[in-house]
Amino acid sequence: MPIKIYDSVKKKKVDFIPLNPPEIRMYICGPTVYDDSHLGHARSAIVFDLWRRVLAENGYKVLFAKNFTDIDDKIINKSLQSGLSIENITQHYTQKYLEEMEALGVIRADIEPKATQSLESIFAMIQQLLQKGFAYRAANDDIYLSVKKDLEYGSLSGRDAELETQSRIQDSQQKKDSKDFALWKSYKGEGDIGYESPFGKGRPGWHIECSAMIKKHLAYAGEYAIDIHGGGADLLFPHHENEASQTRCADNQKIAKYWIHNGFVTINGEKMAKSLGNSFFIKDALKNYDGEILRFYLLSTHYRIGLNFSEEDLLSSKKRLDKIYRLKKRISPIQGIEEKGCSKFKAMLLEALGDDLNISKALSVVDEFVSKANESLDNKQTKEIPAITGGLAIIQRLLGIGGKDAFAYFQLGISKDQRMVIESLIRKRLEAKLQKDFKQADAIRLELSSMGIQIMDTPSGSVWEKI
Repeated sequence: MPIKIYDSVKKKKVDFIPLNPPEIRMYICGPTVYDDSHLGHARSAIVFDLWRRVLAENGYKVLFAKNFTDIDDKIINKSLQSGLSIENITQHYTQKYLEEMEALGVIRADIEPKATQSLESIFAMIQQLLQKGFAYRAANDDIYLSVKKDLEYGSLSGRDAELETQSRIQDSQQKKDSKDFALWKSYKGEGDIGYESPFGKGRPGWHIECSAMIKKHLAYAGEYAIDIHGGGADLLFPHHENEASQTRCADNQKIAKYWIHNGFVTINGEKMAKSLGNSFFIKDALKNYDGEILRFYLLSTHYRIGLNFSEEDLLSSKKRLDKIYRLKKRISPIQGIEEKGCSKFKAMLLEALGDDLNISKALSVVDEFVSKANESLDNKQTKEIPAITGGLAIIQRLLGIGGKDAFAYFQLGISKDQRMVIESLIRKRLEAKLQKDFKQADAIRLELSSMGIQIMDTPSGSVWEKI
């Protein structure tokens, strides 16, 4: 199935042609692990998880890498403020991120490089840049890339380097030019962190780690290092521009053939960011909503469009997901899976998603499938059940939704203590029915209803769900 990608550099949709089919090498910028992750991080992870699933479903073998930045000014500041070691902080937040991604149905990356584990590769690339004259050592032993020596700088983002300043560098007076960016930060003494290197004790700048990790783990020989590089729209400049510059200057190679960037998540029209004090942490969202419900909401808006987070919109999105689970509930327990019987549905879904993840069209295809499946069940066409289960399996594999037990899904949000009370009442109701005390049985049903619980009697027993 043909795939089109909106390339952030070309600023248009282009045909996706892999460098070395059927293999695809894909690198996504991961989190800086100094604090809890917010819904902006969640959206980016879900977007590229969806891309990965779509590519794999089209028969490609995807080698997927996502890094963890575990050397950074923010991590050092967190350590100084909390009294915790750098290692304790980064390990804690890395593990939390991975757990939250699992809750959101995000498939774990094949490669998860860390800056602290990539120092030798970083050293080698900085040495290349020094030897070729693209980098220089400042008076305080920091090392910078000289932007003016890269004649193609700005070609990725389309932004004029003459109008920009690399703002993350504290010791800007040490630079020859305000546009230059740090490759290596020399050790500044107590309160800093340093690693021994050929350049003396210090630590890498933010941008160099991704170029070095890509070269170490993924890079092909040739014009391009990898097929796809991606991340949030805020990374296009300066981070991705600087990555591209480093790789181009060091190896005379373009870092990626295709660039994909997802839109922001906003709250009240402002970009969600810890620095703005408006972060909606994933951990807080997961206290109120199941990870699959959050996933479905975050992927329901096209990935390049900004998403203004709204709980009202989230609940509306959940109703669409409910329909998938109500269908699944109707055919539980599963009675065989036959994907061949829904090949047309799969082709339509792949066609929609292959058009730069046209999620609106894809979900319309899913809605139509659910509607027709319910119509078949209403008409007692039981022979269609294997194809229906096959279609649900395709939805689960491609979109990462619908994988829960249907009855358990409609019991989400019920605490352990509430569950014990509900199940006790259901047992009492069953005893009342066995004793033909239907008045008592009806009273218990009403009591459950007042608790927001609907009970249904089936040939295999009574089942319940949260209204």
